[in-house]
Amino acid sequence: MRWGSAAGGGQRPPKAKGKRKEERLEDMKKEMDVDDHKLDVAELEAKYGTSSTKGLSAAVAAERLLRDGPNELRPPRGTPECVKFGRQLAGGLQCLMWVAAAICLIAYGVQEGRGTAADNLYLAIALIAVVVVTGCFGYYQEFKSTNIIASFKGLVPQQATVIRDGEKAQLNAAEIVVGDLVEIKGGDRVPADIRVIAAQGCKVDNSSLTGESEPQSRSPECSHESPLETRNIAFFSTMCLEGTAVGLVINTGDRTIIGRIASLASGVENEKTPIAIEIEHFVDIIAGLAIFFGATFFVVAMVIGYPFLRAMVFFMAIVVAYVPEGLLATVTVSWGAVCGVLGGIMGSYWVSYGGLED
Repeated sequence: MRWGSAAGGGQRPPKAKGKRKEERLEDMKKEMDVDDHKLDVAELEAKYGTSSTKGLSAAVAAERLLRDGPNELRPPRGTPECVKFGRQLAGGLQCLMWVAAAICLIAYGVQEGRGTAADNLYLAIALIAVVVVTGCFGYYQEFKSTNIIASFKGLVPQQATVIRDGEKAQLNAAEIVVGDLVEIKGGDRVPADIRVIAAQGCKVDNSSLTGESEPQSRSPECSHESPLETRNIAFFSTMCLEGTAVGLVINTGDRTIIGRIASLASGVENEKTPIAIEIEHFVDIIAGLAIFFGATFFVVAMVIGYPFLRAMVFFMAIVVAYVPEGLLATVTVSWGAVCGVLGGIMGSYWVSYGGLED
């Protein structure tokens, strides 16, 4: 049944956008299942149209580069930085601060020339400064927490040893394509996801990808059903610590394992965490109380005969008193302190007990 006919007027089903995102993420997770580690060399050559001794020809490599694009991680389309900064300046309790600053400026304009007029101007400047400083702090924290792709780019190699037309050459890693025959040695970063077809004492550091602290051996034999566990797959951006290996490129760019992980991480970056939901709820409560008591004092001031402008100043004072201007900074610093304490405790435990044994 189509939702347009069921709901009338072609209305979108509830949570349809969220379901589409979940389906896309599930599809990407399924795509991470590959079977190249189970194929022999002849089957790999047939699958990727290449040679395990001479590699690709220059013409075929150029065609595949044009078809698949460069071997690099592309950043996802994100919100413009100016929009992010604007949200920090106008979101949550900041709107109340802007309203209070506007009231102070209006009071200054009306009372200009009087002895107390300058006080309203100074207060307005102080409120605006608090909003701007808090907004800059929030923008900085958001920038650090959402800059996912940039953190992966530091792991991408710049040069790679590639065999094409039977000749070995140093190429820019971005020019590598599926089917290329590459050679890695100790000190090199793996330039793409490769299926190892020959190795001699090769060990790689997978800690940046899987968290394994110990060097992992690489050999042509399939040692596990999972492509993440088998020894004949070397992953894009991991470091070759020692030995040498030769392999065929099976994935490049965003289609590599680390590229898919980056895409998955970017796909869920906008989902609110439980603590973010709680803080938002707290902000709503504080804003409601501020407006309620501010309006109450405004009405009382008007009833007992205060001028309208003075009553508005009362309203502004109550609102400002209720707004926790340092909420973001306090929460962020507290999280940092807690993480530092927990890190020290876990480090002490690890040193005392010599790590955890399987």
